This record gives sequence, structure tokens and C-alpha cells, in this order.
Amino acid sequence: MYEIWLTLNILFELGLQYLPAVIGTMLLWLMLFAATRPGVGWRRALLPAVVVGAIATVITFFITPGMTLSSFDDMGYWVDWMNLFFYAAAFGAVAAALAWPIAASLCRKA
Repeated sequence: MYEIWLTLNILFELGLQYLPAVIGTMLLWLMLFAATRPGVGWRRALLPAVVVGAIATVITFFITPGMTLSSFDDMGYWVDWMNLFFYAAAFGAVAAALAWPIAASLCRKA
């Protein structure tokens, strides 16, 4: 239980630390949506956006331990693995969300 509580505290502190980056990313996302013209293929652009998100998730999963000067051997608890997985999944979701309006601008309706 201690590991879960520690994880929640760390996530809260990181959220406060990176709040300007989160707000900036949300503003960028809204600007990308506002910049798309009418008649774009939102539904057709969903698959490329999901692929970009999946690629970002896999890359993030494998490079994060090295970026934190750690390794997969140092991850002894299931909480560590879940933290890594959810961190990578969140990064992939942000990548997919940012790629969706860009892909929609490139995919026109038939």
C-alpha cells in the first residue's frame, strides 16, 4: 500500500511541476483543431493517429528507464511496471491526440 501512496504523491508533485507544459500542450491541441478546415476526414484520420500513439507508447516504454538512469532490472515491484506502462500510455495518448488533427488535415473526405 505504501508504494501506491508514494506513487500518487509523486504523480501529484510532477503534475504541479509540469502544469505549464500541460497547459501549453492543451493550447497547442486546441489550436491544431481550430486550424483544420471544414471537410476534413476526422474518421479516416483516427487510424493514423492511433498508430502514431502506439509507436510513441512503445518508444517511451523502452527509453524511459535509460533516461532516468535506471534499467529494467531495477524494477522490482509491480507498481514500478504499472508506473512505466501508464507513463508510456499517457505519452502515447498525447502523441495520438496531437497527431489526430494533423492527420485529419491531410485526409480529405472523398
